Amino acid sequence: MISIVVISISNPILIGIYKDTKLIDTIAQTGKTSDILPTITKELLEQYDLQEIYYVKGPGSYMAIKIAYIFLKTLSITKNIPFFGCDGFEFNNNTPIKALGKKYFYKTSNGIEVKLLNPNDTIEEFKLPHTLDKTIFSDETLPNYYLPAVE
Repeated sequence: MISIVVISISNPILIGIYKDTKLIDTIAQTGKTSDILPTITKELLEQYDLQEIYYVKGPGSYMAIKIAYIFLKTLSITKNIPFFGCDGFEFNNNTPIKALGKKYFYKTSNGIEVKLLNPNDTIEEFKLPHTLDKTIFSDETLPNYYLPAVE
């Protein structure tokens, strides 16, 4: 079974190709999701028989989340490929995720909060796991839009 995982909430955009939950290839490309995702997906569809699509539904870049969701949901519907989503904190070891300006998204016991980066906090880059844990995903794929107030 061939699956892809798309992390488009930051740059570079990461796409992992998994065969039977094992990572077999990684694509990392810097740029706009609207430019990158269609091109890469076209190539993947020509090369593989995609059977599942997984994506990070937020928090992060509002526009990237929106574009990824619309594009991948459309692909899911037109190609009849199951589509799943999860929280971005699953791929950066639960460290803060860039929001807007100097603000970051933090995962807390109360949910997701937006605040200034604490100087003592570390930020880890997003990473694709070597083995795909499907239990962290759900069929709830609507984006998690967290728009911090502009100050």
